[in-house]
Amino acid sequence: MTRFLSLLRRDRRGTAITEFALTAPVFLLLVMGIFDYCWQVYAQQVLQGAVGAAARQSTLEANATAAKQTALDDVVRAKVKGVFGNANVQFSRKAYQDFSGVSQREALEDANNNGVADRGECFDDMNGNNSWDSQDQARSGNGGASDVVLYTATATINRILPVWRMLGQSQQVTLKSSTVLRNQPYATAVSVRKRVCVT
Repeated sequence: MTRFLSLLRRDRRGTAITEFALTAPVFLLLVMGIFDYCWQVYAQQVLQGAVGAAARQSTLEANATAAKQTALDDVVRAKVKGVFGNANVQFSRKAYQDFSGVSQREALEDANNNGVADRGECFDDMNGNNSWDSQDQARSGNGGASDVVLYTATATINRILPVWRMLGQSQQVTLKSSTVLRNQPYATAVSVRKRVCVT
């Protein structure tokens, strides 16, 4: 028996196939993960480029109507679906009066520093809704002439390879791209800003 074990220990036949069997799954998982991640990065770049082009087009007077905005969204959607056919692409447009107001709350004279618009406190109503917006002062839509617009596209996609599911991750991933541009001054800009005091 000891002679057999001694021979077995010195025998090198079959070691390559054994090493391959041990390393191949890890190597293939790594290669598929890299491929899937690169495909995802490519999709992000396509989304970003399409959003930038659509946003530039949407600042022009010729594309100021809701129908033209929807057509621009459809172009972005088609470009993303060219990479990920199963992508669910959603859009949002928020209009601001200037760049400094993007994603900012409305200015509030908070006398008691409680972060709430209480009776007797005044705020700058930037979007004309007569209520203090503690999160974002935006108006929905593409705004008007000379307005600043935050254009965002969000694409939810199913990854093309099951690598992430094998690693306990979600098979879905969300890609997002935003850009901020000012509409062309194709008409006289109208401000809806007014001072409001809570009563």
